Amino acid sequence: MFDVTRYATAAQSIIEAGRFLYDRGWSPATSSNYSARIDADTIAITVSGRHKGQLGAGDVMVVDLQGRPVQSDCKSSAETLLHTVLYQAFPGVGAVLHTHSAKATVLSRLLPAGQPLTLEGYELQKAFAGVQTHDAELVVPVFDNTQDIAALAALTRDHFARHPEQPGYLIRGHGLYTWGATMADCLRHVEAFEFLFECELETMRIRG
Repeated sequence: MFDVTRYATAAQSIIEAGRFLYDRGWSPATSSNYSARIDADTIAITVSGRHKGQLGAGDVMVVDLQGRPVQSDCKSSAETLLHTVLYQAFPGVGAVLHTHSAKATVLSRLLPAGQPLTLEGYELQKAFAGVQTHDAELVVPVFDNTQDIAALAALTRDHFARHPEQPGYLIRGHGLYTWGATMADCLRHVEAFEFLFECELETMRIRG
């Protein structure tokens, strides 16, 4: 059993995030998926196939940390395990956002296979917790896209066990995953990543 009041708060934060991200063009149509922690054992997460700019209370369901529906006949996102693995790995995480912006998608396709995105020298890197200076490197892993979500979830679990400081990752040709202690933190991360992605793409364009 989960606390209904806490579920309602989490669901509302997801609905509001969906409107914001859709309006910015970072979650077109029914793409993307969002979640927020309810308690130590459950999260609220978007129902599969719902338009993210038009979310309502019926578009957010509850799953446990194994991705199983709780008191619901709805189907959560096919990528639910990519959310739950983060809540298991990081007890302080309160929200996870997966977006499908054009810039994140294109940039991830331009990076050579096996190479992460390394961001350095940007003042906005300080938007991420623990980053105190632009002199630091922010390394964003890029995982190959796959329909085997269980395998990808296991891969990300192993990676973040070894690199717990990272605030996000890219899936090649797919999009961004980022997380934070609160939904506000998570939204800040999305905005910062999107600015940095745009800077990287513009730099590539100018350099030819």
